[in-house]
Amino acid sequence: MAFKSGFLWGGATAANQCEGAWDADGKGVSCSDICTGGKLGQSKMITPVLQESTFYPSREAIDHYHRFREDIALFAEMGFKCYRFSIAWTRIFPNGDESEPNEAGLKHYEEVIDECLKYGIEPLITLSHYEVPFGLTMKCNTWTSREMIGYFINYCRAVFTRYKGKVKYYLTFNEINAGTSIMGAFLSQGILNDLENPTPFMGQPDIPQQRFQGLHHQFIASALAVKLAHEIDPDCKVGNMMIYSASYPFTCNPDDVLKNQAYNHMKNYFCSDVQCRGYYPAYMDRYFEENGIRIEKQPGDEEILMAGTVDFLTFSYYMSSCQSADPAQKRGAGNIIGGVPNPYLPTSEWGWQIDPKGLRYALNELYDRYQIPLMVVENGLGAKDTIEEDGSIRDDYRIDYLRQHIQQMGEAVKDGVDLMGYTPWGCIDLVSASTGEYAKRYGFIYVERYDDGTGDFSRRKKKSFDWYKKVIASNGEDLD
Repeated sequence: MAFKSGFLWGGATAANQCEGAWDADGKGVSCSDICTGGKLGQSKMITPVLQESTFYPSREAIDHYHRFREDIALFAEMGFKCYRFSIAWTRIFPNGDESEPNEAGLKHYEEVIDECLKYGIEPLITLSHYEVPFGLTMKCNTWTSREMIGYFINYCRAVFTRYKGKVKYYLTFNEINAGTSIMGAFLSQGILNDLENPTPFMGQPDIPQQRFQGLHHQFIASALAVKLAHEIDPDCKVGNMMIYSASYPFTCNPDDVLKNQAYNHMKNYFCSDVQCRGYYPAYMDRYFEENGIRIEKQPGDEEILMAGTVDFLTFSYYMSSCQSADPAQKRGAGNIIGGVPNPYLPTSEWGWQIDPKGLRYALNELYDRYQIPLMVVENGLGAKDTIEEDGSIRDDYRIDYLRQHIQQMGEAVKDGVDLMGYTPWGCIDLVSASTGEYAKRYGFIYVERYDDGTGDFSRRKKKSFDWYKKVIASNGEDLD
C-alpha cells in the first residue's frame, strides 16, 4: 500500500469562498467582500466604494456559515479524515486591529471544529486565506506596513488560545508566493492604491516594491506565529502553504533552461526557502538589485526567521507550464501561471494544462529540497457540471483527473516522499477566487447556486462523491 496508515484524506475550502454571511454576528468587511462577480474572459472588479445592484458572490457564497453541520456530515459520509478550512480574520477582529476578539466569531469556529471532531475529522486551519480585513487596507495599506505583523499575531494569539488542544494543524498564509506576482497584490496581501475607483482584479498599477516588502512582513509574521503556536500548544504543528507551479524548459536550448530555472526560483522556491530554511536565498539578491527592490528589515529579523521555520510544507497543485526565452512563443491562457503551453498535455476549459506526473515531480523536488513532511492541500478540476434529467451529475472528467493525480502521489510516496495527506480543492462547490464565479465547479457536492445570484443553496452528491468515498475507504487502493 502506497499511503501510510493515518493518511489525512479530506477536502479543502476557504471562508471567503464558501461561508457567506458576510456581515453576520459582528463580522467586518474583508477584501473579498468588495469583489464583484466575474467569469472566464471577464475580470471581477475591486470596488472600494460598494455599488448598489451589483452582485458580490462572496457575500452569500454557498452559505456554509449556516449550513456547516450539513456539509460536514456529508464530508463524514465520504470518510474524511481531515477538513482544511480557513478562519475569516474579520469574524475574529472585524477591522483587523481591535484589541479584543469578537466572541461570536470565536464561538462559530469552535462549533465548526467540534463538529469535525465529532466525526473524527482533523481540522486543518488556514489563518489567512485571501481575505485580509479591508479596514487594514484603508488604515495602512495592509502588508506594505510593518504594523500588520502585530495585528496578525494578536489575531493568531486569540485563535491559538481558544482552540488549544482541539486543533493540531495550522497553516499561516494561503499561497503566500502569490505575492511574487501582480495577482497576489490584492488577493493575498490586500494592497489597494486606489480607494475610490473600481479596478479590474489584476488591473491596478503593479508596484513590485510593495509586494516584496509585504512578503517580508508576512515572512516575519509567519515565523512569529509558528513560535507563538508552539508556546501556547506544544503539541500543534504549523505549516506554510504555497502554489506549486510546475514548470519545464520549453526546449533544451540553454536559454530556455536558464529561464525556467529563474522561474522556479522565484515562483516555486523563494517563499518556501525562507519559511522552511529560515533565511533569504542568495539568488534573490540579484533579482532585487536588478529590479530596484530594497527590502527594509529591522535588527533581529534574521533571527526571527531562523527560529520560526515551519513544521511541514503544504501546497496547491493544479497545472504546469513551460518557459521559453523566445518572445515569439505564444503564452497560455491559464489565469494563474501562464507560460508557454506544453504540446504533450491536454487543457481544461479555463486554459489550465492537466499534468498529473507534474505532481509527482513537484513532490520529489520539494521533499528533496527541504526533507520535511509534505501535504497536497489543493488539487482539482474546475469544470462546468450538468444536472441530468434524472437529477444526477456524472462528472467522470473530474474522477479521471483526480484518479491520475492520486496515482502519481502514490508513485511519489514509493519514491520516498513523506506525504501526510491530500485535501482536494473545493470538496463542495464554491466561488472561484480567480474569476469570482460559481460556474467553475470543483466539488464532490453540487450546490444550487448560480452566477446570476439565483439558486436555493441545496446540496446534491455528484458521481465523484461515491468514487472518493471508495478511495478513502481503501486508503487509495481502489481508484476505479
